[in-house]
Amino acid sequence: MKPIIMTEHLFAVDTNILIYLEGNDTHKRRVAEELLSDNPVISSQVISEFINVMRRLRNVPKKQLIIETVSLFRYCPIVPTSHSVLQRAAQLIARYDFQIFDSIIVASAVESGCEILYSEDMQQNLIVDRQLTIVNPFL
Repeated sequence: MKPIIMTEHLFAVDTNILIYLEGNDTHKRRVAEELLSDNPVISSQVISEFINVMRRLRNVPKKQLIIETVSLFRYCPIVPTSHSVLQRAAQLIARYDFQIFDSIIVASAVESGCEILYSEDMQQNLIVDRQLTIVNPFL
C-alpha cells in the first residue's frame, strides 16, 4: 500500500529523499520535489550529507554547490545540531539502536515537533517517542 504524503503536518526529510532531486528515477524525483515544495524541516546533518553526496555526484565547484544548497532550502526550517539534539540522539541510539547519523536526523525531527520523517532507509512506520513516524514515501 502506498503511503499518503501528509504535508499538512510538520515533517522532516532524510538525506536519501533529497538525493533523488538529482536522480534519473522520475517517480522518486517527483516525490522528492513534492516534499521539498512543502518546506520540510531539514537538519544540519541532512545538509552536510546532502552536500557531501552532491559534491561527488555533480563535481561542481564548492562555492556553487553551497549557493545552490542555500537556494534549494531557502524556505525550509533548518535545525542545528545542538546539545539537546545530541543528547536526544544518544537516547534514541540506546532505545532504537539507530546508526549515529540517523539518530541525529531523527533527534532533530523529534526536537522540532515533527510528526513524520520521510526516509527510504529507516524502518517503515516506526513510531519514535510516541511522536514521530518514519515513512517511506516511495512504497
